[in-house]
Amino acid sequence: MNQSLIIQKTADYIKQEFSDDSSGHDWWHIYRVWKNAVTICEHEKADLFIVELAALLHDLDDWKFNDSGDETPLRAKAWLDSCNVDISIADKVCEIIMHISYKGAGVENKMKSLEGFIVQDADRLDAIGAIGIGRAFAYGGYKNRPMYDPESAPQMHATFEQYKNSKSATINHFYEKLLLLKDMMNTATAKKIAEQRHEVMLRFLDQFMNEWEGKDIT
Repeated sequence: MNQSLIIQKTADYIKQEFSDDSSGHDWWHIYRVWKNAVTICEHEKADLFIVELAALLHDLDDWKFNDSGDETPLRAKAWLDSCNVDISIADKVCEIIMHISYKGAGVENKMKSLEGFIVQDADRLDAIGAIGIGRAFAYGGYKNRPMYDPESAPQMHATFEQYKNSKSATINHFYEKLLLLKDMMNTATAKKIAEQRHEVMLRFLDQFMNEWEGKDIT
């Protein structure tokens, strides 16, 4: 099977697997990450096949959606094996998947490869800006979290366990993660895109707080 067929087959598989998601991690999130990753890859000159596979499969073993909280890419590896993807390529894809997710403000990013940096950036770009705002509240609703609790301050999580077990309000999530992502982008291409999306979130938060306190009423 040639690479283009493997990519198309993988996209079809992932679209089916994530078609009913309501947490902000649906097929269209993965589609955007995929397309953003391809665009970044064109600028950064990395291995496109690895980037596309990792982008399409990056949420298949996400710790947020399995009971164990583990991120070992067992399902992704099984899929790559079923497509007869070369072992060396499959290992690189799985390595990216294992390290792609944000695990807390104080937790080291263990991503090493350029392909991994690209996919991680594409995923993080979809967590900020207008779409990121929408996804944050979709996930908060999915987890039955309040929009905002003035009596609950944001926490800068020093460990993955602290971040994973957090149940704070959605607005806190902006300060605990989303507003930090601009300065955590890996590639020059993503850094440039993140600037504008970051400003969108700042304006939204200003408006949210004004409405919360009734300061926009004249």
